[in-house]
Amino acid sequence: MDLAAAGLREQAFRTHEEPLCIVSYSSHQDAMEVLHETYASPDGIALIQGPGLSGKSMLFRQFVDTIPDECACAVVDGDGKSTKTLLQSLLRQFGYDADINTKKELLAMMRVFAQQQAASQEPPIVIIENTHELGPSALGVLGDLARLRVGGIYALKMVLASDRSLQTIVDAPAMECISERVTADFHLRPMSCDEATEYVHAKLSAAGSLVPSFVMPALMCKDLWAASGGWPGILDRVALLALAKAETLPVKAANIERPGLPDGTWDVRMFEEAHVVEGAPMVPPTLFLTEHGKDTQELKFRKSRLLIGRTEHNDIRIDSDFVSRHHLLLIRHGRATFLMDLNSTNGTFVNSKRVTNQLLIDDDIILIGNHRIKFCDPLATQRGTLDRIEFADTAIMQTLEDMRKRLLQGNTSIMPLLSENGQALNN
Repeated sequence: MDLAAAGLREQAFRTHEEPLCIVSYSSHQDAMEVLHETYASPDGIALIQGPGLSGKSMLFRQFVDTIPDECACAVVDGDGKSTKTLLQSLLRQFGYDADINTKKELLAMMRVFAQQQAASQEPPIVIIENTHELGPSALGVLGDLARLRVGGIYALKMVLASDRSLQTIVDAPAMECISERVTADFHLRPMSCDEATEYVHAKLSAAGSLVPSFVMPALMCKDLWAASGGWPGILDRVALLALAKAETLPVKAANIERPGLPDGTWDVRMFEEAHVVEGAPMVPPTLFLTEHGKDTQELKFRKSRLLIGRTEHNDIRIDSDFVSRHHLLLIRHGRATFLMDLNSTNGTFVNSKRVTNQLLIDDDIILIGNHRIKFCDPLATQRGTLDRIEFADTAIMQTLEDMRKRLLQGNTSIMPLLSENGQALNN
């Protein structure tokens, strides 16, 4: 169908050009929040995973447009990049067109640039798409850059993106310097049916349609959603072809092609292995921190662990004499969240009861000193036991060991030692 006949000034569902508008939806919003948290974090390495056409490139484009101009940012596709071409691409985007032929010189220039920027309190951000396509040598260079520090802060922040899980890459021994800095491990999700309908109608409206719901009615949008799996890039292509094939309005379901759909990247994650409620979205728990009844902080719990204490090397810092240096640790395993008191001086209380370790449920109130942390997770409704959810001791110990390494690298005191039964021995 001719665009004008459909009431459109231009193509609504662009697949290769700049989109007419960016339509946000829940997973997209969560991913943007992760990117901005990465930008704000002193550690600042995020993993963003999602299948092809899940919206990663558009997400990064929007993110780059929202960060301050003084922050240097490079977005590089890792597909086909050798160590040399990776460094050259990064330097070019940072404004250097250096006529250098050796990897050693390129790496040296990259280090100098990152350290200079970090010294001005604006560490550059590197976004690598298709990270899985990088060879071992190029990945090793990213590891080297991840170690750089200036004045006690990391000189470079990173976002590593892929159309598959990055866990195997990050778990490799050579990538330990990256794995210890990961602040978020995020997997993009498709749109819901309602979100897909809003997405289609918003794009039609941006292209000039006065009545988008006539061009593609809600039932038609539902069929588009089913055909695309809710992935935005696929939805654009399916909608574009359906509109082109239509002879009359409204566009009919018979015009929809039904391509093969990709799998999501989350099935391989331990984070989502256990006790998934059928049809329930994976929404991370939220923590609300208050002091003397006044709200001070809201945090989405997306990581596998969260350290809370008085010193600056905690994920949540509470500057209070009633809070120990490393007061408590929260660990995510499947759908469960486990609290472990780290032998704090003044103790940890859940719903006014002092605890050493505790499985948390929705609306639990954690009390440490004069501060309250409200734990919100609508999917956590049963207290249960560690045995019932098969909460592995090894998962807890590995998390604690990882935290010890991280704190040691930051030249801070070691976390409390643990006895064989997991009890802390010192504060």
